[in-house]
Amino acid sequence: MAGRGHEEYELAMTTEDAELDRAEVDVTQGPLVLEFGTGWCGICAAAKPLIDRAFAEHAAVRRVWVEDGKGKPLGRSFGVKLWPTLVFLRDGREVARVVRPRDEDALQEAFERLTA
Repeated sequence: MAGRGHEEYELAMTTEDAELDRAEVDVTQGPLVLEFGTGWCGICAAAKPLIDRAFAEHAAVRRVWVEDGKGKPLGRSFGVKLWPTLVFLRDGREVARVVRPRDEDALQEAFERLTA
């Protein structure tokens, strides 16, 4: 798992790196969270413990790390401008989004919308 030190993830079974395209995402069934960021992003690294804790309570939710940046069409298709951005999808449709999470409340509210 390249780019971000994923070997540090405690939730490796629910985290994956992927080169998805928008068509694949749009037909995905069930809950999915796309986590957009970069390996060199300090804000991403700072938010990682908070994000990991939130996912620990929702281990059944598929989590996909998307290395984002210039020339990466998936992030552009979702209008991602800041990292980290988490896009919460159910059956290919966005139900919530959290940009640069600073506290657990925003993440928990997004998970509630995802699993409702």
